[in-house]
Amino acid sequence: MPSDAAEPPTRAVAARGWLVAGIVVGIVALDQATKAWAVSALRDGPVSIVGHTLEFQLTRNRGSAFSLFQTLTPLLAVLALGVAIVLVRAVRRTEDRVVLVALALVLAGALGNVADRLFRSPGWLRGAVVDFISLRGWPTFNVADSAITVGAVALVVWSIFGGRSRSSTP
Repeated sequence: MPSDAAEPPTRAVAARGWLVAGIVVGIVALDQATKAWAVSALRDGPVSIVGHTLEFQLTRNRGSAFSLFQTLTPLLAVLALGVAIVLVRAVRRTEDRVVLVALALVLAGALGNVADRLFRSPGWLRGAVVDFISLRGWPTFNVADSAITVGAVALVVWSIFGGRSRSSTP
């Protein structure tokens, strides 16, 4: 057998792959299930959870975060697909578990919202993202948005604290 033959993946690489796949599949499934529930259950109006501070309220967002760029839905869908591809490549290259989980969360959130843009009304690349968690003083969001936010915050915190401690060790 030639010496340059590809080595089979190590257990660590396989474990990282399963971890990422589990996070992505779990978050996307939860996101889509909660959006399906919201579309069905919140049709008649918001449901109060904690007074007016926390409500479940159905909204559809054709734009980006904070409802910006409402007329650019097809472009946003294509850009989100591009971001997902970049995230998959980044996930494949990282070995740090915190970064891996954070990137998987961002990827899962991006895919959850891309699914809406691809498959929800009014149609392919024009679909509106279903948002339903309304927290007073904050734009309405969904599970995918939460995953993106948690992943992004974890990456920032890691870059400030985790990355420094690793690079400063002799």
